[in-house]
Amino acid sequence: MLIGQYVSKLTDKDRLAVPKKLRIDLGNELIVAKWYENCLVLVSLKSWRDLSKRLIGKTGLITKPVRDIDRFILGSAYEVSLDSQGRFILPEVLKDYSGIKNDVVFLGLGDRVEIWSLEKWKSLNETLKESASKAIEEIYLNEK
Repeated sequence: MLIGQYVSKLTDKDRLAVPKKLRIDLGNELIVAKWYENCLVLVSLKSWRDLSKRLIGKTGLITKPVRDIDRFILGSAYEVSLDSQGRFILPEVLKDYSGIKNDVVFLGLGDRVEIWSLEKWKSLNETLKESASKAIEEIYLNEK
């Protein structure tokens, strides 16, 4: 299971080292793509299909919301292979979207990893401290 928080740095050649603990579960052949709130998502090739199915739901129709998700996430996805040091080159379009310049945070979230600019993660994490307890109560009430 992908869990934990890890800090890394983007090199001057736009290489990003995936933390060893995450590499063990992810493997060396990965997909990196745009994700929500200006972060990136990193998953194994094996998990990519399951994740994309979850995004569009069970609908067989290619509705506008499905097309929008396809364009936003699938259209921004890149297959990457890790080098011998566990690094991959971060595509420029993903670097620009995420605002990653130097310090990076990898968040293990069960079946996927989010990659954040450290600055953006710190800002979001402050709001999460306040909203997390409210969110779990809201989820609980909606499931009743």
